[in-house]
Amino acid sequence: MNTPLDDTDRQLLSLLQANAREGTAALARKLGLARTTVVARIARLERSGVVAGYGVRLGAGMDQATVRAWCSLSVLPRTAPAVLRMLAGMAEVEEVSAVSGHFDYLAFLRCSSHEQLDSLLDRIGQMDGVHKTQTSIVLSRKIDRRSVLG
Repeated sequence: MNTPLDDTDRQLLSLLQANAREGTAALARKLGLARTTVVARIARLERSGVVAGYGVRLGAGMDQATVRAWCSLSVLPRTAPAVLRMLAGMAEVEEVSAVSGHFDYLAFLRCSSHEQLDSLLDRIGQMDGVHKTQTSIVLSRKIDRRSVLG
């Protein structure tokens, strides 16, 4: 990222993270800028890669109705690309990060029930190239800076 961000850019990014669907007129009012200035700033942030896209953040009701888990995976040498392709094809796998330490990857899983999670973990553990897994079920979130602010 070679685009220098000023305080207005940072405020705009914060507002977009809280509600990416907010209209540019409302954003402009909150920032004390002209709507066309906000449109131009958003376009610049998108072109430069600062804003890579927009997504959906699930609400608390949906979040509470699911079983979430972190699954650490150790994979055999040279099998990582195939394992990552298989994980990408599983709708319950929301995120996979390469990590340091005893494991190679950390996957965030979201399932509708413990039974679905159990089945998913069986499928992951049986994938060619997966050497070992370790899973922690999320009991509750204590801090989440990605949440929609009230």
